[in-house]
Amino acid sequence: MAHNHDASYKLLFSAPELVRDLIIGFIPDDWLHSLDYSTLEKVPGSYVTDDLRHRADDVVWRVRAEGEWVYLYILIEFQSTVDPFMAVRMMTYVGLLYQDLIRSKDILPHRKLPPVLPIVLYNGDARWTAATDVAALIPKVPGLVSKYMPSLEYLLIDQSQYTEADLSELKNLVAAVIRFEHSQDATMLLRLIDLLNEWLDDNPELKRTFVIWIRAVVLRQSKNTLVLPKVQDLKELRMTLAKSFDAWAQQHEQKGVERGIQQGIQKGIEKGIEKGIEKGIEKGIEKGEAMLLQRQLVRRFGALSSDVVAKIAAASSHQLELWGDRVLDAPSLDDIFRA
Repeated sequence: MAHNHDASYKLLFSAPELVRDLIIGFIPDDWLHSLDYSTLEKVPGSYVTDDLRHRADDVVWRVRAEGEWVYLYILIEFQSTVDPFMAVRMMTYVGLLYQDLIRSKDILPHRKLPPVLPIVLYNGDARWTAATDVAALIPKVPGLVSKYMPSLEYLLIDQSQYTEADLSELKNLVAAVIRFEHSQDATMLLRLIDLLNEWLDDNPELKRTFVIWIRAVVLRQSKNTLVLPKVQDLKELRMTLAKSFDAWAQQHEQKGVERGIQQGIQKGIEKGIEKGIEKGIEKGIEKGEAMLLQRQLVRRFGALSSDVVAKIAAASSHQLELWGDRVLDAPSLDDIFRA
């Protein structure tokens, strides 16, 4: 569920500490590093365009700089495939942000607009090949027309460009996020949870946010088969995850799972699943998705009516995926099932 994955990252980067560590740890720029990140302020990333169409960015922040505001636009894109027109999307999002600032009269003196830093944080496996400047997508032409070609470049942070050795040297929350996403060792995953618990000793709210994110990562990497109980504490999550690894190894073929855990959660699950499940797997997955969705909805909104349970039971795999994408951030049960 890609949207569910995106929502968990949106929640994570709604914490100012993550935004600060992203900039300090992964953007080499002295001026940016000199800013006072205690002044970080989250601003709305949802806009209505002039033709009344709704658009939403992932995360938008602003930080005080030299007496004015610098807006940092952060788009978190977690698709496994490269979007060849990412530059066009970023240009659109920056334009919408400026439109909203103008409409709300939140601009600088003398009708100046604040600078915007557009960032794309990419965690896919394939090498990023898309243009980072919209100008690169437009053929060059001679004469007067060339003067009016648009140009807007975004800053690409490609997680695959950082090795474990590079990241392990950093006491940085975003580095820990990348390590957790790409770790191929179950012991390392547990160690990372220990590190986060140590670093965030005085920040229980961010600890709870990381608990939600880690549960979402494990659920996604296990293809919705490893559902961790709802806990609030990183220590408790660590114990639960360690027990889950042990239980998984006992439930499935021991050698296959042990070898799979060393290659990462996802590979471990793929190699550990019982042999012989060839027929009926599609229906089995669909039933599992329906049961998972019911559990998630009960945890968020309380007991479900018989009509809702029947609706989930009769839903297609596509519908279940769509509703599941909305579980993390839908404000009400009705919003889950909206058309």
